Amino acid sequence: METFNEIISGDKPVLVDFYATWCAPCKAMTPIIDNIASEIDGKARILKIDIDKNQSAAANYKVQAVPTFIIFNKGEIVWRHAGAIDKATLLQQLRYFISK
Repeated sequence: METFNEIISGDKPVLVDFYATWCAPCKAMTPIIDNIASEIDGKARILKIDIDKNQSAAANYKVQAVPTFIIFNKGEIVWRHAGAIDKATLLQQLRYFISK
C-alpha cells in the first residue's frame, strides 16, 4: 500500500481534499470532486483526507479551514485553496498541472 508521501511524490499531479464529515461545504463539494475524478480519467490522482482522523497531516500542511484543496506536483505544493470552489476553477487548476 502506498504512503501519502509516495502518492504526492509520484508522476501524476495529486489533488488532496482536506475535509471533515461535519462540514456542510465539504459535503456540498463531494459530488463536484467525484465528477472531476471521472473527467480527468486517471490523469491525476484525487485523495480525500478527513482532518479529524488525520490531524497530523492537517497540521503538517497548515489546514486551518475545511474544505482545503491542495494540488501537489512531484511532491511540491503547486496550488492551494481554502473553502468551497466551483468545479470549473478547480478542474482548470488541475488540468494545468496535468498538461505540464
